[in-house]
Amino acid sequence: MNTKRPVPHDITSPKGRVRAWLHFYLKDHHLLRVWWWNLVEIAPGVWRSNQPSPGRLKRYKALGIKSVVSLRGRVKKSYNFLEAEGCIEHGLNMRHIVGITARELVPAETILSNLDALAKVPKPLVFHCKSGADRTGFVAALYLILFEDVPVAVAAQQLARKHVHFEWTKSGVLDHVFRVYLRDAEPSGQGFRAWLETGYDPKAIGADFKDWRAGAGRWAK
Repeated sequence: MNTKRPVPHDITSPKGRVRAWLHFYLKDHHLLRVWWWNLVEIAPGVWRSNQPSPGRLKRYKALGIKSVVSLRGRVKKSYNFLEAEGCIEHGLNMRHIVGITARELVPAETILSNLDALAKVPKPLVFHCKSGADRTGFVAALYLILFEDVPVAVAAQQLARKHVHFEWTKSGVLDHVFRVYLRDAEPSGQGFRAWLETGYDPKAIGADFKDWRAGAGRWAK
């Protein structure tokens, strides 16, 4: 008896390809992204966007983009299979950043290793998550701070409503990283990378974010 299950969104068979496209458009909400790309160049040769379709990758190629970086991990889902196929078809490099999440903070080592890897990806490049809002905004802000010397208060604006990010939701914990740095570390002159390496505490910032949302603790008015 064959107990091996097929990959749910395998695009190597006609039926699998149909399932993958249905998942991509309906479950992954690509219907909302057909005309809405959330595409912005944040620095020379560095773009941010939401999840592209294979057809959009052709447009990216025409813009001169060489590399596509997904922040969605290496999961065996329709969007990854279709994106990988599209990158091959259009001669684009596809890379993955693994471990950055929208609602939970990750260790400094994960942040820095991923951002340092991103800085080495051939440019022009575009990076994206699903909607291009939370994870993408966080990585955009970090990239500007760490590699473009953009002030933290300015870079943090990459997490914005115009990109469909809302700081009062659970994903607002990403904004709170910069809020805590600006309040606790920048006044003393400590650089952001140094603070990440020595003062950044994901659990403490997560708890402090709950106080901020409630207007409690040191955020009480």
